Amino acid sequence: MLRTPVSVRRLDILEWLKDPAAHFPRQRQGDLVEDGVTAAAVAAKLGVPRKVAETHLALLADIGVLRTRRIRRRLYYRRDEMRIAEVARMFEKGW
Repeated sequence: MLRTPVSVRRLDILEWLKDPAAHFPRQRQGDLVEDGVTAAAVAAKLGVPRKVAETHLALLADIGVLRTRRIRRRLYYRRDEMRIAEVARMFEKGW
């Protein structure tokens, strides 16, 4: 996790996913809060191609701050609040 470069885009994604209903439009499948948002929705919000958004989301999922859920053919991303709190505690303690 510490080797992951900090990115304003990734920080924005994490911030938006705190309250996805306020930052993303309703989806045809999946609940924004319970299931998360798709890479396409994040890409539209960032103004980048879907593949770029998928790269950011995959990295955040790999380090454990996002959870994924597959509904039909799409992958949905949401924050893992317990993991984020755990990481914050590690940094507060001075790792």
